[in-house]
Parts: sequence; C-alpha cells; structure tokens
Amino acid sequence: MKHQEFNRSKLIEKIRDTSAWDVIVIGGGASGLGVALDALSRGFKTILLEQVDFAKGTSSKATKLVHGGVRYLAQGDISLVKEALHERGLLQKNAPHLVKNQSFIIPNYSWFDGPFYTIGMKIYDLLAGKLSLGKSIHINKEETLNRISTVRPKGLYGGVVYQDGQFDDSRLALNVAQTCIQMGGVALNYVRVNNLTKDSDGRINGVIANDTETGEVFTIQGKAVINATGIFVDDILKMDRPEAKQMV
Repeated sequence: MKHQEFNRSKLIEKIRDTSAWDVIVIGGGASGLGVALDALSRGFKTILLEQVDFAKGTSSKATKLVHGGVRYLAQGDISLVKEALHERGLLQKNAPHLVKNQSFIIPNYSWFDGPFYTIGMKIYDLLAGKLSLGKSIHINKEETLNRISTVRPKGLYGGVVYQDGQFDDSRLALNVAQTCIQMGGVALNYVRVNNLTKDSDGRINGVIANDTETGEVFTIQGKAVINATGIFVDDILKMDRPEAKQMV
C-alpha cells in the first residue's frame, strides 16, 4: 500500500467537498476502524475521525494475541471458541504479514493435568478445523524444562504445547485505515469532535470537528453517527445528553 493514501490535504479536501455522509464514525481504534470498514464494504459513504493517532488508546494496550480463547473452552463456551478460532484463521489467511504462529506451554503439576490439558487442546485444534495453526502435543518434564528454563521444576510432570496467533496491532490498524481510504472513505486522525448537530426533531445528524493541526473547523453531516471512542465514550454521549449516566 502506498503512503499517498494518507495524503492529509486530499482527505481534508474530500471532507470539504462532501455535503453529507451515510456513516460518521468517531474513534479510530480497533472498533471504530472495523465499523468503518464494514460500512464501506456495504456501500455506505463513510468517514472516520480520530483525535490523536490511530489505535493509540485501549487498542494499543492489547496482549498482541489473536487467539481462540482457551479459557472460554474451559468454561464450556464452545460456540464462542469456534467463532474466535475461525476469525483468527481468517485474519492469518488475509493478513499473513501481520499474524504469526506463537507456541504456548501449559506446565503440568499433577498426573491429571497431562491428559486433561492434552484432550482440551486437541478439542481446541479440532474446533479450528482447516484454519488450525498447528497441532498441540504433550511433552515430558525434560522437554518442558528445556523449553522454559525458568519454570518451577519441583512437582513438574510435563507440559502441553499448543499454537495460537500473535499480531502487530498497530500495523493492522493502519492497514485497515488504508483499506478504508482505498474503498473511497475518509479515515483521518488529529481531528477532534467538539460537538454534535441535531435536526429540528432533536435527532443527531452530524458533528462539529476541528483539525487540531490547523484549527480549521468542519461541520460534517451524516445519516448515522457512531460513537466508537472507547474509554472516552461518555465525552461524546454527554454532547447529546449532558444528564446521561456514565457508561465508563
């Protein structure tokens, strides 16, 4: 992808030239970018505004893992695990430059742990189907200590190795923003939403935002305004209803 897609002056010119949008997304984290891309893929004229860097907030505090949710398997939530594993596989397939295999080892400190975790991780592999990142295996005590030199050796029986995914969240965010622009949308950072606009019936129909680099103010009209600002959700909510109960 070429850096010219992030040509700020061209994106701002597009804002000036567009009288109304179908969807206005506030917030350029994982959720906001995902919503914008989904809207564009459905043919909606979409603009996304982020007040600082893309994926700077909560989205940058992730584990960097793209996993199926082993703990949910232990809780018996099979459908959630299957869905997460499917999405993990699709991300690895669609963005192999961003996702890589990561091995994990579960140390076993009782004779029961070995068969318990081995069976559990085999189910994990089975649920992943053709999108599996690799088979889980049981290893003995010596191999476990070789692989994890800092693990407590006393009482150790062995370990279970399984595969999950690790990804570059910042690059993924930028790639999604680039894709949004390629699809005809606008994804622009360093634009802060200061207020909402409403029609005669009191329904939100746009935002007032300013370019924090130049100070230019934009009144942007849209059929739908989506608040995807994460921990700042209440800041936007109170622009609509100052008396609204805090969500975060």
